[in-house]
Amino acid sequence: MMTTTITSSRPRAASELPGVDLLKIQQLLCDDERARLAGIEKHLQDNVRRQSIDPWNREHLPLGMLPPLAELGLGNLFRDGSSRLFQGLVHAQLARADVSLSALIGIHNELIVGTLVELGSQQQQDTWLPGLSDLSTIGAFCLTEPEHGSDIAGGLATTATREGDEWVINGLKRWIGAGTVAQLALVWARDTADGQVKCFAVPTGTPGYAATKIGNKMGLRIMQNADVTFTDLRVPADALLPGAVSFDAANMLLKDSRAWVGWQAVGAQQAILDVLREYTLRREQFGKPLASFQMVQQAMAEIAGNLAASSALMVQVTRLQTCDEMDMMHAALAKSTATRLGRRSASLARDALGGNGLLSDYEIAKVLGDLEAIYTYEGSYHINSLIVSRALTGVSAFV
Repeated sequence: MMTTTITSSRPRAASELPGVDLLKIQQLLCDDERARLAGIEKHLQDNVRRQSIDPWNREHLPLGMLPPLAELGLGNLFRDGSSRLFQGLVHAQLARADVSLSALIGIHNELIVGTLVELGSQQQQDTWLPGLSDLSTIGAFCLTEPEHGSDIAGGLATTATREGDEWVINGLKRWIGAGTVAQLALVWARDTADGQVKCFAVPTGTPGYAATKIGNKMGLRIMQNADVTFTDLRVPADALLPGAVSFDAANMLLKDSRAWVGWQAVGAQQAILDVLREYTLRREQFGKPLASFQMVQQAMAEIAGNLAASSALMVQVTRLQTCDEMDMMHAALAKSTATRLGRRSASLARDALGGNGLLSDYEIAKVLGDLEAIYTYEGSYHINSLIVSRALTGVSAFV
């Protein structure tokens, strides 16, 4: 005979409820990293989460938020010797507070500092890393172009021509994060002599550099994405990063950055659970909290399941990354799956909040828009899915 156990419906105190680390992943960190992560989480929840709503609405980058992040060591995360898992959980906490700022800090570490450390000369590192480490210098990773996004590897059209002791760069870039506010641009251009894609360190004050903000975005509204134009821009010969002499170098960096986006999606899903639980416990309809309705509880359970699945996936991918066993399939699988599940969870939560779910003041609309952006960047969902399928079948559906 089947029996059903009915427990008390008395609401539990907030302190008794599980946190957003549903699988207790933080227990895998050492004590020092766990304590450091707690301090970062507190700062972000107290000083960034709600405070980022107004600049998000206005498509404004609040530069005043960066010095405290630098004091927490987030400008030097790539180089500070911390574990890959700690770094991933920091990126998740950033995205939990605001996805745009997490994009800025993530690109800064993975694609700006990472590129200079892995591919740059000692002189380039000495010149740029000190300012990057304390976030007094911001970098822009200039790869995507107006006519070449998913096919950038073969289609990149920006050119670099060697003339004596200088390189002359011409071309257009699009969707360049921080392009209007950066002091350093890492510019990927095709050498007209050998046809190889190479990377150049370009101070943005160099004549021939022009950036225009892309406005009216539905997501990542704090991030200052830009159209960037290079017109007969001249840099010295040593602006070329010695380790970046083919697109293979860019591909290596993109592999790690795709995995980082998976952690962004984990953080965004944590934010969704935060907001939905807080709202439905507080909001009453028909004389009782929304959290007591079965449809809301079903949505919350699915959101929790998506978060747990994404978190577990990212822990394993990070383990492979730590052991130098992560390949592009793993990174693409992590990015495409975690953002897909995050997108689904945002839709469920927006529906549960009813009309208030349409307002950024209630946060879900903000997170939903940001998830649409990360679902698309660093390789769209469908391109990453095709990368996974290519690895599984040995047959390419696109190149």
